[in-house]
Formats: sequence, structure tokens, C-alpha cells
Amino acid sequence: MASLHFALTPVGSAGDVHPYLGIGRELRRRGHEVTLISGAVFAAAAERTGLGFVSTWSESEFESVTQHPDLWHPQRGMRVVLEGVAETLRPIYSALTELYEPGRTILVGHPLAFASRVFEEMHSAPAATLHPAPGAIRSLYAPPGLPPARDISGWPLWLRRMLFWVGDRYFLDPHIVPALNRWRAELSLPPVDRVFDSWLHSPRAVIGLFPDWFGPPQPDWPPQLRTTGFPLFDDETGQLESRLDDFLAAGEPPIVFTPGSANRQAPAFFKAAVGAARALNRRALLLTRYPEQLPGELPPNVRHVSWVPLARVLARCSALVHHGGVGTCAQGLAAGIPQLTMPMGFDQPDNALRLERLRVGSWIAPRQFIAKRVAHVLGGLLASPEVAESCRRYREAVHSADAVSQTCDLLEQLGTA
Repeated sequence: MASLHFALTPVGSAGDVHPYLGIGRELRRRGHEVTLISGAVFAAAAERTGLGFVSTWSESEFESVTQHPDLWHPQRGMRVVLEGVAETLRPIYSALTELYEPGRTILVGHPLAFASRVFEEMHSAPAATLHPAPGAIRSLYAPPGLPPARDISGWPLWLRRMLFWVGDRYFLDPHIVPALNRWRAELSLPPVDRVFDSWLHSPRAVIGLFPDWFGPPQPDWPPQLRTTGFPLFDDETGQLESRLDDFLAAGEPPIVFTPGSANRQAPAFFKAAVGAARALNRRALLLTRYPEQLPGELPPNVRHVSWVPLARVLARCSALVHHGGVGTCAQGLAAGIPQLTMPMGFDQPDNALRLERLRVGSWIAPRQFIAKRVAHVLGGLLASPEVAESCRRYREAVHSADAVSQTCDLLEQLGTA
């Protein structure tokens, strides 16, 4: 196959970007040129992975978003993200304009990479939308879970349909459609609305980066959609710190607690983590780049690390407690350990429900996430033979598929269409 140029446009934090890094690395191995178009905070990771890189938002802009008090609010958080997306429409489009070579360049977009979708429309460019989680692919048959992790699949069909309409009309479109349509008018493109209903999907190719057993395809999903599996890329560099390696080897497997790589508003999460570890008399590993969230001096059986690739440590741990991001869910499934989530917003409530349905985990609403309840639910998960068997079964299922290769196969097909 002739060398192609893949332009990757992920949107979000490490959990959103890592799948694109893993896919980009494999495309490079196959002889293609790959450019990651993202925030400056991911420049070093792109370089380590061997990808070209174009920054479309600065580290200070990333920090500004992660510090926003509404980022993790179940309703207002999406407004923060969409306003950020609106500010990057032109920079991403400009980067694509500089890179694009007709007949050679393939766009590989995130569901929120609206600039990539517009570029596809303007230039009839071959493109694919990659969905890291099934929750953003709407279905009236299997609607995504609502915060904190409410299953609405039993609601009447008319009520589910109305819920989507109300969500678009009052909670989503107002924060992106005005800016998007002003820009589209400058490009002589017609206006759009209800962008999350179907417009965000490329009409050429949609790829679900999750297995069918995690997100079963639905009759009303886009007909061009194919699922491949969890990419499982983690930005692994160097050896584990000796002190962490020593801690992992010094006793029973610890419980890992992480509220997400970009979460700077999690002091209550870590307070509950330390209290639960004490109540269970278990060792714990706390992961956060923002140590100011931690509750003072930690007890001897609790260790803090700013960052470590989950793939490097989870197999040596007993359970994973986290925010419910799909990348973290996937790493927990790959490690075959029970998961407890504290879902807040975005795809997290839906992912939490899916883990519960698979019998590999449970969830606790943020307001109820206190040490006593965390210890009780965790203790039940760790003691359950049924949960242990489900974890083993899905660990084998994750490792039996080569999701990255399957995804790259589908992307290469766009270059021959």
C-alpha cells in the first residue's frame, strides 16, 4: 500500500488522547506518516511515539480548563468543554489546511473534533470518527446512562426521545451551535443543529474503540459504524520508580485510587480513599499529579505517585477505584480486577453502568462517596467469587483481540476507497 498521511484530532485529556497515540504508532509502523493535532501538553508523548505534532491549544489553556470549577459538574461540565471546542475550531481547521494533501491525507477525528468534520464537508476528505466510548453514540433502544449512573432503558420510548431533544435544545447546542454556525456561514456551509444527534459522525466511517460485549451495536446506530475493541495504549516510559516497585512488592496487592489524569477537584475522593483503606486494613496507591488534593500525611500503608502507566501496575493490584473514564475502565478490565467508580459526567455514568452489567464492578454517586460506603462496597467486590470470575472472563476477552490492528485496517481502507 502507498504511504498515506493520517491527521489525528483527539479532544480531551490523556484518556482521550492515548488511543490515538497507540493507533498512530501502529500506522507509523505500517509505513504511513502520522500527525497528532492536539494540545501542547501532549507534544512530548507524540514525540516519544514517533508522531508528528501540531499544537492547537497551549498548556496554559489546558490548565485553565482543568481548573474550571464546573468541569466535573454533571450538567455544567459539558458547557466548559464545548466552549473550549468552539475556541479551537479555527486553529484545528487551519492546521488541517496546512497538512492536507488530496488523495493522500486521511482525517481521524474525535467525536468532539468538529473542525475535522467541517473540513471533511468542505473538501470531501476521507475521514473517520473514532468513538472511545459507546455512550456518545445515541440509541433509543439502549440510551446512555444519566448521572450519576441512572439506567433509563426502561423509560417509555417517547420519553427517551424527548430527553434527547431537551438535552440538545437546552444543554448542548447553546454552547457550540452558535459559534459553529457563524463559522460555517463564513465558509458558505449551511447551518446545523442537534449536532450530537448524528452530525458528529463521519458519513464515511465510524469506529467504536470498544468491544461488542462492552457496547453492543444497536439497530439505530450509524450503519457505517464498526467496533474493534479497546486500544489499551498507555504512555509507558522507562522503569517504575524503585520506591513504587518496592511498595508493590512489600505486601498484599494494593487498591489503586485515581480520579482521572486531569482532575484537580478531588480532595473528597482522596479523603474517602484513605479512610476506606484504613477501614479495610488494605494497602492503597493514590495517583494524582496534583498532590495538594491529598489529606495531609498519609498512613504507612498508603503511597502517593504523581503518574504511572496503569498497564504497568494494575496486574499487581487488587482493585481499581476511579472516575469511570473509558480508558481507565479498559485498563481495569485488561488487568482482571474489580472496579469501583465515582461517575461524575461525560461518558462516566454510562461506563459505570456497563461495568455493573458485566458484574465486574459497582459505582457510588459523588455525594455518597465517603470512606464508610467506599469500604463497604469495595469489601463486597473483593470478596465476591462471581465478580472474580467475571473479571477473569473479561480479562481474557480483552487480550484475545488486537483492537489497534483492526482499527488501523479500517483506516487504511479509507485510502483505497
